[in-house]
Amino acid sequence: MSSERPMVLTQDFDQLEAQADFRHACSRFATGIALLSLLDAEGQPHGMTVNSFTSVSLDPLLFLVCIDYKAGLWPLLKIGSPIAVSILAEDQQQLSVRFARPGFDRFGDVEWSPGQTGAPLLAGAIAAIEGIVSELIPAGDHSIVLASVSATRYSDGRPLLYFSSRYAHIGGPHTV
Repeated sequence: MSSERPMVLTQDFDQLEAQADFRHACSRFATGIALLSLLDAEGQPHGMTVNSFTSVSLDPLLFLVCIDYKAGLWPLLKIGSPIAVSILAEDQQQLSVRFARPGFDRFGDVEWSPGQTGAPLLAGAIAAIEGIVSELIPAGDHSIVLASVSATRYSDGRPLLYFSSRYAHIGGPHTV
């Protein structure tokens, strides 16, 4: 017996219920956790936790992140701006939580260094990809931020994962 819950959309569907069902369905896709970071015009670092990040193309080298228009970082994103994505290691859950919370200096005492583009790279990440924003594509309540790759670095390590609305590690879920 399956506990599968079908979602049927009709012209008079309940928008909130459909959004909840969509969110639950998407939560069954395991994602890595990364931090998007950049410097503002005064050279101050800003960042946020993202899991809507993916490679797009090898020729040319492109990646994307999806950012909610309500995110505090959104107004800082401009075409031509350098950005970085630091892919978190499994022991960096606290960084993910810190950069997901609004309302305070996320970088504070967090160790980081400027990458080749100047964008902040988080210490301990298992990979970092730097890029230059090439397009900001409207997509519902988010923007697809397309960037051309400028530099990469990576090391051994296991990724921090997110599955079924909680953090997970390779080998099994881990509840916070």
